[in-house]
Amino acid sequence: MSKKEIQRKPDWLKIKLNTNENYTGLKKMMREKNLHTVCEEAKCPNIHECWAVRRTATFMILGDVCTRACRFCAVKTGLPTELDWQEPERVADSVTLMNLKHVVVTAVARDDLKDGGAAVYAETVRAIRRKNPFTSIEVLPSDMGGVLENLQTLMDARPDILNHNIETVKRLTPRIRARATYERSLEFLRRSKEMQPDIPTKSSIMVGLGETKEELIEAMDDLRANNVDILTLGQYLQPSKKHLEVQKYYHPDEFAELREIAIAKGFSHCEAGPLVRSSYHADEQVNSAAKHRQQLAEQEAQQA
Repeated sequence: MSKKEIQRKPDWLKIKLNTNENYTGLKKMMREKNLHTVCEEAKCPNIHECWAVRRTATFMILGDVCTRACRFCAVKTGLPTELDWQEPERVADSVTLMNLKHVVVTAVARDDLKDGGAAVYAETVRAIRRKNPFTSIEVLPSDMGGVLENLQTLMDARPDILNHNIETVKRLTPRIRARATYERSLEFLRRSKEMQPDIPTKSSIMVGLGETKEELIEAMDDLRANNVDILTLGQYLQPSKKHLEVQKYYHPDEFAELREIAIAKGFSHCEAGPLVRSSYHADEQVNSAAKHRQQLAEQEAQQA
């Protein structure tokens, strides 16, 4: 039996497409406003569920060309265009039109910029907040070159959740991620919590790239040691033949076990499943994090 036959996608990865009016209308609006979504650019398997059913989307700002070439990612790599300072207002207007209760804002890595795009990022958060005061906001930045001033600029805008993905286990990081390091990502997450202790932090791991269960548990421990609150675990899917091949397809039962381990380690919320991505059901995660913070506060009050 050939390797390709062994690695054929299992039945639980089959997706039911739903292209109703919500989906087509949202896609039309994105094009009209010259906006990009990671849903499209990264070929997310949940795009039909989120756009057509949940009516949520993850906006990708700072253009659609990334300065990094991570071997798992489908986003275009190259020389980015100039900054678009009107983009924050367009994103905020789109959130209004979509009537979103929760919005995720991510961005391509902009290593060509001194601030890593932090100023535009922060202004996007503020613009959404001005026009949509009851919408919770999650940000999903790159490590911004590991420059703490850039992170401070973003955290000063006070998003509701800071999400930064370690993507994989420590051993595989050099082969899978471009320029980013495992240690820098952990520091990025720790520092963000130090800057704004009341803002939940979140990270995501792809599985199926050759990691072991022990390495996944070690990564969970590293995230908890750096005060990360929320974890998502999902199956890596090869976007094209140019990208890394899938080494293993995890069964839903294995994801369920990993979720139990994560919760036992103290994460306030963990989404784990074959089609889970970093922004999957993000609206539920912010509510879960808020409830967890409230429970901890009540426990501390009782002990005082």
